[in-house]
Amino acid sequence: MVENFSEWFHDILEEANITDSRYPIKGMAVWMPYGFQIRKYTTNLIKEVYDRDHEEVLFPLLVPEAELAKEGLHVKGFEDEVYWVTHGGKTQLNEKLALRPTSETSIYPMYSLWIRSHIDLPLKYYQIVNTFRYETKHTRPLIRVREITTFKEAHTAHASKEEADIQVQEHIENYKEIFDTLGIPYTLTKRPEWDKFPGADYTMAFDAIMPDGKTLQIGTIHNLGQTFAKTFDITFEDKDGEHKLVYQTCAGLSDRVIASAIGIHGDEKGLRLPPEISPKQITIIPILFKKGKEEVLAKCEELKKEFEAAGLRVNIDERDIRPGKKFYDWELKGTPIKLELGPRDLENNKTIAMRRDQLEKIELDLDENLVSNVIRLIDELNENLAESAKEFHTDHIKFASDIDEVRKLIEEGNVVAVNWCGDTDCGEKIEEITGYSVLGIYEELEEAGKKCILSDEDAKYVALIAKTY
Repeated sequence: MVENFSEWFHDILEEANITDSRYPIKGMAVWMPYGFQIRKYTTNLIKEVYDRDHEEVLFPLLVPEAELAKEGLHVKGFEDEVYWVTHGGKTQLNEKLALRPTSETSIYPMYSLWIRSHIDLPLKYYQIVNTFRYETKHTRPLIRVREITTFKEAHTAHASKEEADIQVQEHIENYKEIFDTLGIPYTLTKRPEWDKFPGADYTMAFDAIMPDGKTLQIGTIHNLGQTFAKTFDITFEDKDGEHKLVYQTCAGLSDRVIASAIGIHGDEKGLRLPPEISPKQITIIPILFKKGKEEVLAKCEELKKEFEAAGLRVNIDERDIRPGKKFYDWELKGTPIKLELGPRDLENNKTIAMRRDQLEKIELDLDENLVSNVIRLIDELNENLAESAKEFHTDHIKFASDIDEVRKLIEEGNVVAVNWCGDTDCGEKIEEITGYSVLGIYEELEEAGKKCILSDEDAKYVALIAKTY
């Protein structure tokens, strides 16, 4: 699958009924029923995590040009990607309206109205919305699109820099929980100055290594400092009656979380979905003959109710097709557990289970322990998916001590760690020489005496270099 991952990914989205890219606008796709269920359970997970200490809101899609233009550095980062609305019906608008590429310039004018006193802080809101960016590179469903249909953005305001720094760490822990739940291994880096979010003091980013060795940015967190507070006059009165600017953070996740779960866990037979986001966690396949058909179906319904009572998502595949076709379909769609039940199994008080990650038949008794035994299988599958993905991730980060090694290692499908002095000119030169991106600072070097891979100056950091999507 590594050799033809791009083709595999494109095919699985269609064959598993996830998205249809034939919509007549490039870079936009339709979420199909099975894919929409995966999306729903992914957003449910995100909401579960963020509802603990944030409140969900929903802002309008359109942003007035005047508001977008206020923060010059920010809009400069998006100026080539903005979609503009110029007419309402046949009437030309007095002011162009942008389809939000991201929502800082639509949310923060409202924050300036809502925040008055220190008792209004911290303010922590998030929304899950569509965003639009005129992507000019080669588009790819869920990975590089013109309409991001599942964009979670959190926007917080704080009374001090220290509180904003703490919030960045809280965002990081939230993202780790989401990715860990889905068994998605990641690197966390501080983006270099030339690649940070427009208007941010600094940017932290999570990247996943896909089967072809390219990295996919799956989550970003930005400490905005007081940049936008100054632009949009977001101030508060502190306990001493002094008016001060707030400190802000924002954090974003997108459809790429789903893309990484699909790509990282999939195999030659199709999807291997983490149970958390699988539309059905158990698929029961009745093996039917004329004799005993009613008894088998009745038992399948009974089992379905027992599993659902335990909080599991279950379906019975009663389609009038050969069992082999059903097995193929559910392997393709990645249902974690299949249960096979026929007349002979019923007579023997057994069912045949199969974990999607191993595809080995497991005989289970139809007794009071069945539900707990199936839950155990689901947990084992979940753990195995995560461990297998982590092993691949770890094996594909290689250290290079010579600049000439970098390109070779990346072309072999790896992410490369190097010692770096931290100088911007040096970092940009590394990108120029290798032809690949410096993801950012992976860790700070505590040990003295190590030299930068390019400048031969004292190295301050370990940086990651990768081929990116």
